[in-house]
Amino acid sequence: MIKIVPDPPHPNSLHALEDTLIQAADYVLCALTVAHQSALLLPRTPGSIMMLTIMHELETARALVDTALTQVQRFDEPTKPTLH
Repeated sequence: MIKIVPDPPHPNSLHALEDTLIQAADYVLCALTVAHQSALLLPRTPGSIMMLTIMHELETARALVDTALTQVQRFDEPTKPTLH
């Protein structure tokens, strides 16, 4: 009998970690967009200063997630044999 639904990924695989990091990057990008729009709608208010602070923290978190994702993708690539 042919199985229609594939088995779920192994929880310790690099692909699961990569998928989690991609999803985290998407959530951070959405939060950054909302904070940016909020800061634009409330110029020169105490709330906009807080939004700018939140945007700075989100940009830092996004950079960290992107760096971790790059490291996972680099680790997951097969090494190419050299000729020497």
